[in-house]
Amino acid sequence: MNARAGTLYLVGTPIGNLEDLSPRAGRILGEVAGILAEDTRRTRVLTRHLGISTPLLSLYAENEVARTGEVLARLSGGASLALVSDAGMPLVSDPGERLVRRVLEAGHDVVPVPGPSAPLTALVASGLPVLPFAFLGFPPRRGKRRTDFLERIRRSEETVVLFESPRRLTGLLRDLCALGESERPAAVAREMTKLHEEYRRGTVGSLARYYAGEERIRGEVTVVIGPSPGGGTTPGKGAEDARRVARALLNAGASVSRTAGELAARLGIRRNRAYRIVLEEASNPEIRREDAK
Repeated sequence: MNARAGTLYLVGTPIGNLEDLSPRAGRILGEVAGILAEDTRRTRVLTRHLGISTPLLSLYAENEVARTGEVLARLSGGASLALVSDAGMPLVSDPGERLVRRVLEAGHDVVPVPGPSAPLTALVASGLPVLPFAFLGFPPRRGKRRTDFLERIRRSEETVVLFESPRRLTGLLRDLCALGESERPAAVAREMTKLHEEYRRGTVGSLARYYAGEERIRGEVTVVIGPSPGGGTTPGKGAEDARRVARALLNAGASVSRTAGELAARLGIRRNRAYRIVLEEASNPEIRREDAK
């Protein structure tokens, strides 16, 4: 069965070990008129391994919109094309979402060819509850978006899977510890299916300590964090008093750290609980502090 004319195939490619490419995926990549690749250099390694000479065309975040018209024209002319990312299933924290939407709107077929997936591979190897789970992609690097992202993890009643740069892994684990999540079960998967594959399981705190001692973390990293006991809710007793004091201190210009310390001292609550309350109040639009925006 040959690739269908006017069809865009979404082809899952290996996340490391080239032997993980399915026979169907290899056949489709050899039959289509062209392969849209996030990085043609990476994909050329795969096509050489397969012994195929299908033309490669770059499609990455910065040129996706500009490339879409060309793709639609080729599909309308009867060509079949394949979209791949550098590794795993296309569109999962990779370019292609806008292209696929436009292709469907134009009435063309979009056919997935399933393959390896880093989030699922890390999830099933983590030893943590598999269902339900949420995949959140890469954490924002700074500001309110990052605060909201970390709070989403803290409150999550399902297992959370996310990607992180090896350079920022220790910062992520450290920030979660600062939110009082040091005892949360977690796993870090690194270089999955490759020669130096590693799965490190424990708590957020133990993983933070382990990777803090690493001079240089290498390779692709996927982090899995177990469900929050009770969904990360704050116990009710004294909570409103704590919020009232936090709002007053923040409005007076106190930093998040100082406010958390004051709450713990004044009300006799644990510092990690105080820190959670302060972070919640700092995101309140009524708070007048500049750094709460």
